[in-house]
Amino acid sequence: MTVSRRGVLRGAAVAAVGVAGSAAGLRAATADEPAAERQPVELTWWGNHAWQIRCGESVVLTDPWLTRFRTGTYAPEGADASTRIVSKPSVIDKYVTKADAILVHHGHYDHLPDVPYVARKTKATVFGNETHLNLLRALRAPEDQLSQVVGGEYLPFSGFTIEVFRSLHSCGGARHQFAFPGTRPGAVPAKPRTIADLVEGGTLAYVITIGGLRILSLSTAGFDPVAMKDLQVDVVLAAPGGEPGVTDRLLATLKPVPLVIATHWDDFDEPLDEPAVDWGGLAKLRASVVAAGTGFRTVDHLRSITV
Repeated sequence: MTVSRRGVLRGAAVAAVGVAGSAAGLRAATADEPAAERQPVELTWWGNHAWQIRCGESVVLTDPWLTRFRTGTYAPEGADASTRIVSKPSVIDKYVTKADAILVHHGHYDHLPDVPYVARKTKATVFGNETHLNLLRALRAPEDQLSQVVGGEYLPFSGFTIEVFRSLHSCGGARHQFAFPGTRPGAVPAKPRTIADLVEGGTLAYVITIGGLRILSLSTAGFDPVAMKDLQVDVVLAAPGGEPGVTDRLLATLKPVPLVIATHWDDFDEPLDEPAVDWGGLAKLRASVVAAGTGFRTVDHLRSITV
């Protein structure tokens, strides 16, 4: 079986050209958040939707998937559903050193497989919904570090807070579908062996408030307009695949956003330690963001941006 994400999972990718530095023009603080409390926040991109967000000693990771086994996802024939899941500690150890929280956005193979090892290595709390956590249990993630969320939670930590929102996976193709739908509620399933075993399982979005900066993390171009209505953030991690229309709708739903940073825009069959290869959605994402009057940045593999 093959599944084409160029037509079916168009909304699950976002951009990078390779820039590190400071982003200007961000809202300094909210009315109840004095400007003096703003501290530099460093965002490092590990490809796909894997981000390390660091401020001082606090570190939050989003969907830390670094092993990047070959799937054919962005090839014309699409992903091979029988591709075996692989997680390589030797790769992960090159980059992951510390984490306080790990945010799982959905259950697909390009988001979940490395989370159990990263959790054991860092002792971080892992957030996800029932399906995400059941898949992680099946992959032998440490049970005492798993925290189930559904959307609506406000989670304070020392140095940062996490807000959880219901979200949606992006759809593509003539029938508006995405690959490997489904949920795994209740009993823990058999250990996933192939990428088809890692179902989407529902999608979450998160707002990380760290160093006085509010970052909205979206793992696909999809979003819930009810949950996001008039949400105020400083930075959006936004994925291509929702153009035309979905990205424009996102930026119209939120309160005006100073900066969008592209995410999940690279062909993840290509090496992480080489410059990112655009799967084809970056230009449209950039055009939508610029048309909305919002700043737009990209970051290359293993590079950082400080805001």
